[in-house]
This record gives sequence, structure tokens and C-alpha cells, in this order.
Amino acid sequence: MNNSLSQLIDQFLEYLEIEKNCSKLTIRDYRHYLEVFNSWLTTSLPSKKINELDLQTIRKYRVYLANKEDKRGLTLKRVTQNYYVIALRSFLRFLIKNDFQTLEPSKIDLPKTESRSLKFLDKNQIDRLASYADTSKEEGLRDRAILELLFSTGLRVSELVKLNITQVNLERKEFGVIGKGGRARVVFVSERAVGWIKRYLEKRKDRFAPLFIRYSGRVDEQDNGERMRLTARSVERIVKKYVRLARLPVDATVHTLRHSFATDLLSNGADLRSVQEMLGHKNISTTQIYTHVTNIKLQEVHKSFHSGNK
Repeated sequence: MNNSLSQLIDQFLEYLEIEKNCSKLTIRDYRHYLEVFNSWLTTSLPSKKINELDLQTIRKYRVYLANKEDKRGLTLKRVTQNYYVIALRSFLRFLIKNDFQTLEPSKIDLPKTESRSLKFLDKNQIDRLASYADTSKEEGLRDRAILELLFSTGLRVSELVKLNITQVNLERKEFGVIGKGGRARVVFVSERAVGWIKRYLEKRKDRFAPLFIRYSGRVDEQDNGERMRLTARSVERIVKKYVRLARLPVDATVHTLRHSFATDLLSNGADLRSVQEMLGHKNISTTQIYTHVTNIKLQEVHKSFHSGNK
């Protein structure tokens, strides 16, 4: 690999961590995308320097990405290819900001990808999903509390697993979280979710700090039970387990519950700005993926009031 380019990539990743307050997951992904670019450039065009980058080089890189295969021999999806290019554009933007001569990132276009339908569950499907947790057991109570809390708050899985018992005010039915990009927001909890969390905590006999703990493996009481904290991957597996048991028509994930939270609010009359605040979105444009709800409402208005329907 090009050592000087590797050093610049490291500087960029440090900038993301320190100044942009990006998550470790985001930094890990950007490192991967940029290391792939560095490796390709070093192998395919070893004499090409970062200050000599041009659109022709980018086109060659795009061809490489289009033909790149994963471990299963499958080529990258168009949307995945875009992630590599988005990372490269961000890196070039950083370089220009720091007075490096290189290709202007705005010259690199992203091809449009097919719009994907947004997956979400309705209230009945949520009820069905949650009902499969065996609440006669402590682990089942935990799972029910997790499912109810995710739908009640729209929390990201990374935000959920960081929660401590003392952080969640069950009397006020609210608590604060630090979300993506270090943005703080207040999260509100429904009566139903509060009820299940209380039942779960009443059943627990430990004094561990984490709100949600694991029940497999060795018990480790060090550091207030920090090593007992449930991981994001475990929560993802829990949701998948109940989706299979409930035989839902939607292949739902943790993020589907976040979509379901937003959809439920909008379909019951909440405005887009309020939903933006509750989801912790930086820009309203991100929240506008939920226009499928407003489209349905507009359809109802058209049906009720347009003279052609009478």
C-alpha cells in the first residue's frame, strides 16, 4: 500500500473520531472502504499520487468496484458500491479542507440507486411479535421489555445496549441518550413499555448497572456487571428469533422497529419535525423517508374530498 496515502487516511479517521465524533462502527467502515481504495490504487496505478487523481482514475475504480466479489463470490450491490465512493468523497473533502491538492469531490457523481421499500410493522404485528416472549422466565421478561422499549422509543440498537438502570426514569417515563454524532435527545417511554421494564427489573436479583443483561455464559460481577451487558449483536439475534416464531410477513430487524415507531407516530397525526427530534435525525431530509405515511393520508384526503370520487 501507499504509505503516504495510508498516513493521510489515518489522519482522516482521527478527524472523524475527534472532531466529527463519529461512532467506532462508522470509523471501522470508512477505514475498510478507504483501505480498499488504497490497495486498488497501489496495485493498479502504482505511480499515481493522490494529488494526480482525476475522473478517469475514478471511473476505473468504479469498474473495479462493480466487478469486486465478496467471499461468497457475489458482486457488490449498487448501494454498497456507493458507500465506497461516498467514503472516498468525504476523504477528498477532508484533504482539500487541509490544503492538499487533489480532485474536487463534487465532480464525482453518485449514480441513483433503486428506491427500496421501507419495512415496518403495524401495531397488530408488534403485539404478535412481543407476545412470543415467555414472560414466565426472567430472560423472556427481558426480551419483552426490549421489544416494547424499541417500539416505544425508536432507539437505535447501539443506544439501547448502552442504557443503565439508573439512566431510565420510569416515573417520568423519559430519559436522555447521546445518539449518532454525539447529538443528545430526550426519549419518551410508553405506559406499556414502562410496565414491562418494571416487571423485568422486579424479577432481577442482581445489582448490575446495565439495563439489559445476558443470561448465557459465566457470571462476571466486576465493574458493576459491565461484562454482563447485552451486546448489539445479541439484541439483533433476539429480534430475529421472535420474528421467526411469530412468522411475520416482514423480515423485520431491530431497525424495522425504529421505522415502525416513526410510522406509528406519523400515521396517528404527528408532524415530521417532531418525529425528526424523537429519532435524533440531524436533517429533516433523513426523516422524509417516511413519506409513505403522508402519501397514504393524502390518498384518503383525495378520496374523501375530490368531486371525481363522489
